[in-house]
Amino acid sequence: MKHSLISQFENAGQGQVFRFWDELSPGQQTSLLEEAEEIDMEEIAQLHRSLVLNSQDEHHDFPDLEPAPFIAHPAQGGDSSAWAEARNVGDSALRSGSVAAFVVAGGQGTRLGYDKPKGIYPVTPLKEKSLFQVFAEKIRAAENTYETTIPWFIMASHGNFQDTVDFFESNNHFGLQSGQVHFFRQGRMPAIDLEGKILLSCKSSIAMSPDGHGGSLRALVRSGATKIMEENGIDVLSYFQVDNPLIKVIDPAFIGFHLQSQSGMSSKMIPKAYAEEKVGVFCTQQDKTVVIEYSDLPEDLMHARDESGQLKFLSGSIAIHMLSREFVNQMGGAGSTNTSLPFHRADKKIPTLDDEGNPIEPESPNGVKFEMFVFDALPFSEKTVVIETQRSSDFSPVKNAEGLDSPHTSKEDQMKEFVSWLNTAGEAVATDANGVPLQLIEVSPLFGYDGPSFVKSWNALTEKPDLSQPSYLE
Repeated sequence: MKHSLISQFENAGQGQVFRFWDELSPGQQTSLLEEAEEIDMEEIAQLHRSLVLNSQDEHHDFPDLEPAPFIAHPAQGGDSSAWAEARNVGDSALRSGSVAAFVVAGGQGTRLGYDKPKGIYPVTPLKEKSLFQVFAEKIRAAENTYETTIPWFIMASHGNFQDTVDFFESNNHFGLQSGQVHFFRQGRMPAIDLEGKILLSCKSSIAMSPDGHGGSLRALVRSGATKIMEENGIDVLSYFQVDNPLIKVIDPAFIGFHLQSQSGMSSKMIPKAYAEEKVGVFCTQQDKTVVIEYSDLPEDLMHARDESGQLKFLSGSIAIHMLSREFVNQMGGAGSTNTSLPFHRADKKIPTLDDEGNPIEPESPNGVKFEMFVFDALPFSEKTVVIETQRSSDFSPVKNAEGLDSPHTSKEDQMKEFVSWLNTAGEAVATDANGVPLQLIEVSPLFGYDGPSFVKSWNALTEKPDLSQPSYLE
């Protein structure tokens, strides 16, 4: 008897997904059905109509585009009293137990030459702790400071989910309670050809790919994560991506500004280092805050300067956000007021099969993948706030094997931050011309997660380490 799902696909003109059904083992048939159940065929048909058949150039002249306002950091002339007040608000929220952390960790370390989940990649300069361990220790440090429990939601992909869970279990969740760490899978979308037909990667599997970091919002809802948040009194979610070991996972000032503004979604920015830096830019368009990707920003706007000679479109997006639970529910499809994020089209070379089941390795793009971007949620938030952060203490991603944003540059940035803390504590550290210490230095977040906490721990030491030798402080 034909499975009802096969009939649904045939009726939708997608019967080719099951063309090799009779050749499959029972296990392969079950696996294929499970993949097919993930697919919303009406959504795929609509995306084919809107993004393939009626595709338009996404690059615009942006005649009404203006730089988005932001709250300047005190180190850059911002109002110190406003930051202190925001921090107090964030402190109170943390002590009340209403804040959780959320990391998007669906990627593999492929670009780093690493065949495991990127979160497992060793990133610290001396102990070579993994990204996941760094984040876990930062959460533990915040818990110790605010005498609370901070749930941690981790979105993995189908491809790295089990490896991620196993890694945490084998390391006893890095000192966190297993019940406070919540894993769930990122959503997937099938690839289609230009005629809208869903492609197979092999006879028993659909060509599926993650639906982008924007898919995290509906994954939070569909996985039941927002229900867990509600049951535990969590109102605010600190969003970050897995490749940035320098991040302030828990930032009370950022939490405070978010709550003070009654924002659905808030963001951090850093001033762009140069006009062509490959980061999105926070802008205002039709009274809404938006992020324009660096590849979409026209050349004249990219290089435009204000009266002081500073870049006009200065605010670089670094994928650090604060999200209210109710806004996640709205954007993730929960309730009657749900709003959908737009999908983006990406033309790709997708390995697939011909009608006889022979593998095809295309030399040019033969299909389309669909993904969502989390920053596209910003204009749906009735209120939002962008705050400035410092690159030196919040952003040094590990993206490339060599060069910019590599493990080498990130380790140097981590050590430069540790040196700045030691200098604040009154300790002179020998460095090179770029401020990198001549000896390896590493500080556990459990010893110090920012300047003041480090100085407090340092002053409490009865015996100071010899900083002319490799030093690890915990």
